[in-house]
Amino acid sequence: MLKEGDKAPEFTAKNQNGDDVSLSDFKGKRVVLYFYPKDDTPGCTKEACSLRDSNGVFEEKGIKVLGVSIDSEASHQKFISKYNLPFDLLADTDKSLVQTYGVWGEKSMYGKKYMGINRMTFLIDGDGKIAKIFNKVKVAEHADEVLAAFGE
Repeated sequence: MLKEGDKAPEFTAKNQNGDDVSLSDFKGKRVVLYFYPKDDTPGCTKEACSLRDSNGVFEEKGIKVLGVSIDSEASHQKFISKYNLPFDLLADTDKSLVQTYGVWGEKSMYGKKYMGINRMTFLIDGDGKIAKIFNKVKVAEHADEVLAAFGE
């Protein structure tokens, strides 16, 4: 289980356009790596739009936002287009990233148990260390929580 202060695990994953995106691409920059269950669902849409609405502030502060789910590149393209999302969404279709970051696990809905992504966000500092982990994400206010945690 990753904890604050740990080195963030390196990764390479495909974004919505099929381009490789690696954590090392952002060396020296702060990164918001947010994991969400599914494109175009109510909670995930609120979270993405919260981050979208604050993206100008993130960019101004040199903070890169990356979303991750196990949806396909095509699904990500539709989600980005529908909500005008200005950041990359990574398609972790083989579940390697969600497993590395420990966000894949048992969930429960309406009494039924299933495996899926637990909504979590990792704030990674310019040295590649995990500065903050959000285990409980308030989807509508998430961008404000992230900026506050970065001291912005």
